[in-house]
Amino acid sequence: MIIKNRITRCDSVCSRRQFLKKTAMAAGAIAVPYYIPGSALGKGGAVTPSERIVLGAIGIGPRGRYVLDNMVSETDVQFVAICDVQRSRREAVKAMADSKYGNNDCVMYRDFRELLARKDIDAVLVATGDHWHTLASIMAAKAGKDVYSEKPCGITIEQCCVLADTMYRYGRVFQAGTQRRSVPNFQFAVNLARSGKLGKLHTLHASIYRPHVRHDWLPAEPEPSRDEVDWDMWLGPCPWRPYNPAYVKGGWRKHYDFDSGGTLLDWGAHTLDLCQWANKADGTVPIEYEPTPESVICRYKNGVKVVCDFLDDPFGNRDPKYRTSTGTCPIRFVGDEGWIETGDSGEIIVNPESLRSSRNIQRAIGTAPGGHVREFFDCMRTRQQPSAGPHIMKYSHIACHAAALAWQLNRKLKFDPVKEKFIGDDEANRYCSRAMREPWHI
Repeated sequence: MIIKNRITRCDSVCSRRQFLKKTAMAAGAIAVPYYIPGSALGKGGAVTPSERIVLGAIGIGPRGRYVLDNMVSETDVQFVAICDVQRSRREAVKAMADSKYGNNDCVMYRDFRELLARKDIDAVLVATGDHWHTLASIMAAKAGKDVYSEKPCGITIEQCCVLADTMYRYGRVFQAGTQRRSVPNFQFAVNLARSGKLGKLHTLHASIYRPHVRHDWLPAEPEPSRDEVDWDMWLGPCPWRPYNPAYVKGGWRKHYDFDSGGTLLDWGAHTLDLCQWANKADGTVPIEYEPTPESVICRYKNGVKVVCDFLDDPFGNRDPKYRTSTGTCPIRFVGDEGWIETGDSGEIIVNPESLRSSRNIQRAIGTAPGGHVREFFDCMRTRQQPSAGPHIMKYSHIACHAAALAWQLNRKLKFDPVKEKFIGDDEANRYCSRAMREPWHI
């Protein structure tokens, strides 16, 4: 009994000592302030973590890197993950992100499905080769991500239609990378055309660099390790062909399997898109497409004509009516009382000169995506579709595809904007969709 009492007393003393020790430690913890960075509280203009947009990127080459740099410069965006089938590109983007944030947190993936499985990511930038844009965007939407996709957003009419439908079905915000809709000089030109100050519009000019499509294969070369370049994933839904490093370095352009429009999609996604906007035709497309040696002439139901002019190089046009001072991607809107032309240089040329008095814009470069990127993030918060949302993208891309098919088939085509089919041309309609290599599908 005595022994038992002693043990009981010792246990009691030890328990009290432990209690007092823990209480003292707790008191000390309360007495000593815990440092919380001001950025975590939203001080100094910083955005609190709960309010930040968490971003990932899929397939980042030169253009994608330019867009991504603009995205990460936004103070309410946190970039956390990069996926690319090329190790060198993954590592380059990670190095950029880690340097910016002063940590080692940016995660690299070779398979974009792993990136999309992350619940913390709110949005993705899709800047792969053209043949991956649709599928990556659709899978991102199904994974609950908002999407900013470089253009062209689909390499067939069917892909563009399914992509738009998917974004609405899953309630995702989508911005096509047709950033000229957010550039002041192009906005000024479109608004002037829509205002009626040019009189009744009759001819719109959309510059397209001379198209070219090839169907050959580059010579086979030894395939690198999967970690270096995942060739099977790079091909994705496209038909198999042997590896050649030129493809992954940008040489895929103009190969039909990867780039169906032969620059008509690449450039028309900007210039024909702006003509759609100027003609108040964002919900429809031209009904006729007629190829000529120097252009494809498109006609709307309201009688307005769009001339997709073939330029010889990015800095000029054989047509003397085009002024090279407007730079790349020139557009021209002509009415019965005047005309306006502008391009990537930011220069605006108007006739009559009296229209210039209404000009009040800042000079900008057409390739800059800053405003377009900011609009996308703002729309993520309001849940409104931006200026190049699914509906806008769908119809401008359909118009580009139809013009490209008229050029490739070398005949006049008629299109039904309601049924989204060519009229009386089974061959043209077969080109509206493509089979996809297993296991990929839309």
